[in-house]
Amino acid sequence: MQYRYPSFDKLTQLCGQIAEYGALKCESGAAGAVEELTRQLGEQLAQGLAAIRALEEDPRLAETEPNELNAIRTLRDNGPRNLSAQLDKSALPHRMEGAVLGRFAACLLGVPVEGWSIAEMEALAKDCGTPFPPTQYWKAASFPYRLQYEKSPRRAYTQDGMDGVAVDDDITYTLLDLLILEKYGFSFTTEDVGEMWKQQLPIACTAEKVALDNLNAGVPALLAGETNNPYMQWIGADIRSDGWGWACAGRPELAAELAWRDAMLSHRRNGIYGEMFFAAAQAAAFTAKDPVDALRIGLTEIPNTCALYRDIQWALEEGKKITDYRQARAAVDDRFAGMHPVHTNNNACLTVFALMLGGGDYTKTVSQVVAMGMDNDCTAATAGSILGAIIGSAGIPAHWTEKFHNKVYTYMKQDPDFALDDVVARFVHLAVQAQEL
Repeated sequence: MQYRYPSFDKLTQLCGQIAEYGALKCESGAAGAVEELTRQLGEQLAQGLAAIRALEEDPRLAETEPNELNAIRTLRDNGPRNLSAQLDKSALPHRMEGAVLGRFAACLLGVPVEGWSIAEMEALAKDCGTPFPPTQYWKAASFPYRLQYEKSPRRAYTQDGMDGVAVDDDITYTLLDLLILEKYGFSFTTEDVGEMWKQQLPIACTAEKVALDNLNAGVPALLAGETNNPYMQWIGADIRSDGWGWACAGRPELAAELAWRDAMLSHRRNGIYGEMFFAAAQAAAFTAKDPVDALRIGLTEIPNTCALYRDIQWALEEGKKITDYRQARAAVDDRFAGMHPVHTNNNACLTVFALMLGGGDYTKTVSQVVAMGMDNDCTAATAGSILGAIIGSAGIPAHWTEKFHNKVYTYMKQDPDFALDDVVARFVHLAVQAQEL
C-alpha cells in the first residue's frame, strides 16, 4: 500500500502510564521527584517533536503535490472546465434546493454518531428502535441535552427533537461561503476569507482552529495554514467545498479555484485537493445525470500525480465490487491503515463508495455512508449535496426535510440563523452571476 505509518500505540500507552504512575508516586510522598522527572520528560518530548518536525520531506513527492494554483493546473487531466452551455437555468432553483436540502439532511443524520464505530451505531439503533443502516433520523441521541458547538442540544438532531437545521460546522462553513461571496465577490482572496473568519467564527476545530488562532495572533493568512499545523491534510477544507460548487454551478474549474483560495487559509497538499475536488464535482453535478460522472469531472481539477487522485481512482474502480457499507469500510480500513479517521483521503473514498452504492436513491446513499462510520456527518453531507444537485429537491423524500421549518442555525457571531428558502435563492443568484464570468 502507498501509506506506511509507524504504530504510535506504544508511545501513547507510555505517556498514559507516566501520568498514572506519577500520580501514584505523588500519593506516596514523592511529589517533588515526580515534578522534576515530569519536567525532564517534557523537555525530551519537546525535543522529539522538534526533531520530527525538522525531518526532511521528499522533494520529488513535493513536486507531484504542489500547493500553488498554477502548479496544480499544470498537472491536471484534460477536463470540461466550463459546462455552462449544458446548464438548464430553468431547473437551477430545483436542483439548488436539492443540493442544499441534501447536504443539510445528511449532515444532521450523521451528527449523533459522528466518528462512531459500526458496532456502536448498531447498538444505538437497537436501543432506540431506529433501523440500521438508518433510513430515517435517529430516535434518540446520547447526552441529548449536551450542546453541539455551544448552541444546539443533541436531541435537536433526532426525529422528535428536530425543529430546523441544527448547528454543525459543515453547515456553518457552507453559509460562510455564501457570505464571503456576497461581501467580496467572486474575486475574493485568501486574506478576505481570513478576515471573515476573524469576524464570524468564535470556535473552530483541528486545522481551522490552528489557522484561526494564527490569524488572531497576527500571522498572515497565506501562512496561517502551514504554521504549527499538523492537521493540514485532514478533512476540514473538504467540508467547506459545497458553497463554491453551488455558486459555480456548471463551472467546475471556477469552483475549484474558489476552493483553492479558501483551502489555502488552513490546509496544504491533499487537504487543498480535497476541497478542490469536491467543489468541482458539485459544480459538475448541476449538469450531470450520474454522480460518478460528476466525480470524474472533479478529478480533472486536481493533480493527477497526487495521492488523492490515486485514491479516488482506486475508489471508483473498487466501488464496482462494493455491495454494502461493511465492505466499503473494510476496504478503506485496509488501504489506509494507520491514517487518522478524519483525514481527507480515506473519508473521500467513503463518499465515493456511498454515491456508487446509492444508485441515485437519496435515502440509500446517506444511509449507507453514515453506517460506514469515520467522519460520517461530513461524508454524508458531501454525498447528499452532490446527489441532491442531480436529483433535485423532488428526489429527496419528505421525511428528511419536513421538520426543517425553513430555519437554519449556525454558530457565527453576526449571522446565527438563516431562512432556508433565502439560502437557496441567494445561491441561485450567485450561480446565475457566475455564468457571466
